[in-house]
Amino acid sequence: MLSEADNELLCRIGPGTPMGDVFRRFWLPVIGSSEIRQKDGPPKRLRVLGEDLIAFRNSRGEPGVISAYCPHKLAPLFFGRNEECGLRCAYHGWKFDTLGNCVEIPNLPPGFDTKALQARARIAGYPAREAGGMVWIYMGPQEHMPELPQLEWLTVPEDHAFSARWLQRSNWAQGMEGEIDSSHISWLHRNLAPSGIQRPVLQTAPLAQGIVDGAPVMKLQETDYGFVYGARRNTSTGDFYWRVTQWMAPMFSMIPHNGFPRTGRAWVPIDDYHTSVVTYAYRADAPFTREQLDYMNEGHSFPPPLRASRYTLPDGYTIDTFQSVAVKENDYMIDRHLQRVASYSGISATTDQDRALQENTPSGFGLGPGKIADRSRELLVASDLPVITARRILLKMAKDMREGRAPQLPQNPERFAVRSAASITQQDDFSAYLEAHAQDMRVPRR
Repeated sequence: MLSEADNELLCRIGPGTPMGDVFRRFWLPVIGSSEIRQKDGPPKRLRVLGEDLIAFRNSRGEPGVISAYCPHKLAPLFFGRNEECGLRCAYHGWKFDTLGNCVEIPNLPPGFDTKALQARARIAGYPAREAGGMVWIYMGPQEHMPELPQLEWLTVPEDHAFSARWLQRSNWAQGMEGEIDSSHISWLHRNLAPSGIQRPVLQTAPLAQGIVDGAPVMKLQETDYGFVYGARRNTSTGDFYWRVTQWMAPMFSMIPHNGFPRTGRAWVPIDDYHTSVVTYAYRADAPFTREQLDYMNEGHSFPPPLRASRYTLPDGYTIDTFQSVAVKENDYMIDRHLQRVASYSGISATTDQDRALQENTPSGFGLGPGKIADRSRELLVASDLPVITARRILLKMAKDMREGRAPQLPQNPERFAVRSAASITQQDDFSAYLEAHAQDMRVPRR
């Protein structure tokens, strides 16, 4: 369990908070490239790390992510005109480029020192890069801006990668911790139907063979990017099923697979109570087929069936996002008959099953319109080793940041070039397993 002080330190990510400052040293995926595909097209509203932002693509095709408000009368730039390489406020015509520079103030009388006012009128604008179908931004000190992390997902050709995002109505840590909890898949995601069911289009790790063991043995090895851990399950044949997960600080994960496509997620904080979940799949061996892309886009695998959504946060700010059709207000479309005969949870999509549990934990810390889980009430066990380790690593990063020591991981983007693993083997020792699969779990140089 965590103390109230450590829980606050882990979860609070607004401007000026230690964990928020940690996040600001990393590149963050914030919006799909396709969401602002059109040059001079409509802007999109975001909130990232507690900051209200606007994303748009200018006349040259460059993405920009800037403050959501004009500094003149604080008018929302969402209603502005995206034209001639800038976003122009509809109120009085002030115009801003993709880095937040004020490039035009048309409502000044002759003789006014326009350049001086333009310099004062600069708003927050963050460097933006595109990779893996997402727009990434860096919100930290410019003199410390690193290269993009060398996640393999970001290095393959465009037609080899798929990405999507959706809203989760919980603190970022609640979702991230669920992602590195391999024990729960034996229960929450269990299929009560015959185990021979296969995914017809995207076949991944052999989950069915490992499901006979609901109490996996957890083994973990810390690394210079976070950790790698293995969940070892007994199989009905007497072998061992290993699911080996990669966790890369502060919130990147790679789900265990025994080949391509490989998948994972990033948990980008919107504010203390909401998270933008970015999910990805990629192949290094071949492009996705049209059938595979349709399969993913239709919500048969991951993500769940999604709909574009304008979501109003409790403080009144609206963001442009995506939500599953299964939400808190309809009890995540739980089917109690299905729960008895086919699905352990009665909720259809895997990610909806996760959200149903993570969005409804009891709160207890802090004031505000949302929920942060009261971790002082937890009773953790051996299978929670990855969560306990992640908390310890993150809390150290936050405490170091508070004392002026920034994380070094972002400055070493090559450390992110790793792969997960999943296989059935007679090997019962984790160190020996990692040694045997070492070459397969590093991204080869291209």
